[in-house]
Amino acid sequence: MAEKQKVCIIGAGFSGLAAAACLAADGFDVTVLEKNNEIGGRARKFESGGFTFDMGPSWYWMPEVFENFYNRFGHKASDFYELVRLDPSYEVVFGKDDSLEMPADYAGLRAMFESLEPGSAANLDAFLNDAGYKYLTGMNEFVWKPGHTPLEFVEPKVISAMFRLDMLKSVTEVVDRNFRNEKLRDILKFPVLFLGATASDTPALYTLMNYADMKLGTWYPMGGMHRIVDAFVRIAEEQDVKIRTGEEVISFSYTRDRVSKVFTNKSSEDFDIVICSADYRHVDQKVLDPKYRNYSEGYWEKRTMAPSSLLFYLGLDSKLEGFRHHTLFFDRNLDIHARQIYTNPAWPDEPLFYMCTPSVTDASVAPSDRENVFLLMPLAPGLEDNEQVREKYFDIICDRILSVKGVDLRTHLVFKRSYCVNDFQKDYFAFKGNAYGLANTLMQTAFLKPKLRNRTLTNFYYTGQLTTPGPGVPPAIISGQVVAKEISKSFK
Repeated sequence: MAEKQKVCIIGAGFSGLAAAACLAADGFDVTVLEKNNEIGGRARKFESGGFTFDMGPSWYWMPEVFENFYNRFGHKASDFYELVRLDPSYEVVFGKDDSLEMPADYAGLRAMFESLEPGSAANLDAFLNDAGYKYLTGMNEFVWKPGHTPLEFVEPKVISAMFRLDMLKSVTEVVDRNFRNEKLRDILKFPVLFLGATASDTPALYTLMNYADMKLGTWYPMGGMHRIVDAFVRIAEEQDVKIRTGEEVISFSYTRDRVSKVFTNKSSEDFDIVICSADYRHVDQKVLDPKYRNYSEGYWEKRTMAPSSLLFYLGLDSKLEGFRHHTLFFDRNLDIHARQIYTNPAWPDEPLFYMCTPSVTDASVAPSDRENVFLLMPLAPGLEDNEQVREKYFDIICDRILSVKGVDLRTHLVFKRSYCVNDFQKDYFAFKGNAYGLANTLMQTAFLKPKLRNRTLTNFYYTGQLTTPGPGVPPAIISGQVVAKEISKSFK
């Protein structure tokens, strides 16, 4: 029996774990090397004082992406966690006594739109029908293409579809054409806030996110988002994947046009194939020898990165009244904050922010009669980050919550931890401390993203949020499967 080819995957985030499981199931001997002591990448968790905090992703959208991955291995989501649909999906706060709750029921959503703008329910039907076409076309055609060359998109059904995908129009143009009410416009533009550009600079293709939001729903895995990581680890280990934590890859040795050995802070080992699921730019610029790099430092400096974030993980001494699982604070101008993220990078003057209170839904993530709170303020990557500025914005956020909700979180704190640009750089080697990867602008879409194959090394590949199909948990899961398929085609 032939000896299995050995694959090294750098990084145990979703793309790395997905690639590992797929390749191991296809007959490869797979080892995952994770720099941190916890598995999951940005989706790690930590625990303190009876609280369990998801460190990163908190929105469970596109449930079919998870289900389809589990199905590949004879599983379903319910094998790993109970999945509940949130209703309302989330609350949007525009000011004191001025908020909207987004019904999970579409009839309720139409009624809400109609109450704010007569005639908008019919416009919502048409808008989401169009967004649904983009979603189904994108998820069935575009996201599964490896993006090696433009020729992948030269197919009759793909070309015909592109005329309906609004690649040359912006999200703002399409939303504003259909809706006049400013609250409705802000709600429809919110899903692209983390894609890396203002709504006016994001291709209208990404209104597909509105379909994911309003038709497919907002879900939550009971126990926390880290239960998804647990599921992926279980699947990988069922395929005999080996996962080693606390091992940072620091260099390689090469034989002609191949990586032959991987060196970590603890060991060295020969491998036949290497996949980078860690930060693409870090490995490209800091770990590979210069002659094997895909890009120059100048290339990376010119990339438009998705935002970074200022995060706070809070444990409160009592339950909160009147809060939903997800709350968006849009009580300031969305366009101004977006410009201070994307156009003129600066710490925002009057930030929008997001509050997640998972213990409203899930009692297991906090001690009895206490509340688990996660705060997120998006900001430009690469900003100067220190404790003083973090505390300044913590007070700004708490003052705003107090003014519109009547609760001062500071008086209820039993636990507090912050996380920002410096932490993203330290823990993930994230370029400029970005939180979400590469922005989904027109010039950084599909085959214009960083390539998933090394241009020189024949056995070196990339996966994750800096390559195809882009940032977010579902795209990362897809990315891992795409690179696994490419390797299986080339090396089986």
